[in-house]
Amino acid sequence: MHVQRLGGGASPQAVLRGLHRRAQRLGVPGPAALTGQWFGSAAVLAPSVEVTPCDPSAAFPPTGPTPGPAGAIGGGWIGYLAYPDGAGAALAPAAGGWTSCVLRLDTGGTWWFESLTGESCPAELAAVVRAGAPEQAWAVRWHAPDAAAHQHRVRQCRAAIAEGEVYQACVCTRFTGALAGEAVQLFTAGVHAQDPARAAYLAGDWGAVVSFSPELFLARHDRVVSSSPIKGTLPAHRSATDLRASAKDVAENVMIVDLVRNDLGRVCRPGSITVPDLLAVHPAPGVWHLVSTVRGELRPDVTDAELLAATFPPASVTGTPKGRARQLLAGWEDGARGIYCGTVGMVSPVAGLELNVAIRTVAVAADGAVELGVGGGITIDSDPAAEWQECLDKAAATTGLSPSTPLAPQSRAASTAS
Repeated sequence: MHVQRLGGGASPQAVLRGLHRRAQRLGVPGPAALTGQWFGSAAVLAPSVEVTPCDPSAAFPPTGPTPGPAGAIGGGWIGYLAYPDGAGAALAPAAGGWTSCVLRLDTGGTWWFESLTGESCPAELAAVVRAGAPEQAWAVRWHAPDAAAHQHRVRQCRAAIAEGEVYQACVCTRFTGALAGEAVQLFTAGVHAQDPARAAYLAGDWGAVVSFSPELFLARHDRVVSSSPIKGTLPAHRSATDLRASAKDVAENVMIVDLVRNDLGRVCRPGSITVPDLLAVHPAPGVWHLVSTVRGELRPDVTDAELLAATFPPASVTGTPKGRARQLLAGWEDGARGIYCGTVGMVSPVAGLELNVAIRTVAVAADGAVELGVGGGITIDSDPAAEWQECLDKAAATTGLSPSTPLAPQSRAASTAS
């Protein structure tokens, strides 16, 4: 393994745009990116990775442990796994690819080139890190979902809770639209505006995944695994103390914490599961969230595939009990969630496994059609109108994005036609 200090450089967004232009110039597959808080770093970029659809069982494959310096990543398999229920999703149920090297930005602002094969950083790649590339024009015209239909689903969920079918469930809907321009430009604009903790970008001939997620699904380092479910939301103009004092939101979070404890209990050493952080209030673009963390020690024989099998789809986007909630949600919701409520991330032979919960995530089809799923946890105390407003609040940070370099008037007219 080779680790090379590159020093200071452009922002992760500018470097990603530069890598995208480099890939176009060289005729190679484009880059992928994880930005925010991944593997103890501020950004992990794959300069060129062929992300291709695969069977869900092949996602996040075993890599085998490889020694490396503290904090290093080196490379690995980067990809996504879609939410498994429903049919008719815009993208394949899973996709990913292997990268033998990464560009890593540490939390102190230093860029590093890391290679599992021992290769050094090419001079022209180092130049991209230093210079980056500017934003290019893009635009999206969003269409909101039907408010009445979503509120009807909330009432259906409340009825199921009253009948003892579930304790809570995450009822979702979706915004749709069309992207003019490149998905990488949408991603870098969103990262600049929102600074999400678990952002991710993947692309190929099949389309792109543009994730502005704030939520950690799984982090597995050596044998220690943790999950930080988000449940409980208030708009940012309200006081953070109002969220912590909300009986409905606290109940929502605690029930999901119990579900995560149960999921991890299937694969962790008995007695090792703890909740080191319960009901912490965290800011996110446009909202406050309640976030808890559950941690455990995996049994020695447990593989990443078995960890995923025990925990996926993420607890916070399903409900409790998970099996019955998934059955009901599949009947209530219109079509497949697709990548929304699935997971995006990376498995590295050096650094382990980290995955987000693919919320605040845009699926971009090859023809530019876009989908943005939104939803929230429903309990017996949920108000349908308030739940609809929560969907709008969560979506606003993405649907309200605008480029610093707008499309020319004739292009914009074509891209925004209803």
